Amino acid sequence: MEIRQDDPTAPYVASLLAHHLEELQSVMGEHAQALDASGLSAATVTFWTAWQGQVLLGFGALKQLDDTHGEVKSMRAASAARGTGVGRAILHHIITEARKRGYAHVSLETGTAALHAPAISLYRSAGFVSCEPFADYQASPHNQFMRLDLAN
Repeated sequence: MEIRQDDPTAPYVASLLAHHLEELQSVMGEHAQALDASGLSAATVTFWTAWQGQVLLGFGALKQLDDTHGEVKSMRAASAARGTGVGRAILHHIITEARKRGYAHVSLETGTAALHAPAISLYRSAGFVSCEPFADYQASPHNQFMRLDLAN
């Protein structure tokens, strides 16, 4: 598997990103906080894709909130790649990059629907713990917040 920094507006990302946004919208409505291609292209966001040969396996992003705090954004594995370790590999890549940048911690916002259970399990296995809302997020029954301290 190859993970590379990429362009979220690239045509080969479009269908997986659209599926990601549509699925989140279907279970979270206006509470969905996922970024579209424009948001993932912001100067404060670094976007990566995972590949096996010519097959797109998934994507993920890291948003800089300040000099010591990053946010995991838009983690997604392609349907055919679920359960293969692609999500874990992308998350590990994001955490490694956050450490290189000298962040003290990374946070994330995710949903509470059954659809989110595999991602929540992945985040917890990587050491993320529940936390209060951060940045501009507001708590709702549809979302939850997690944080990983990188001091260790």
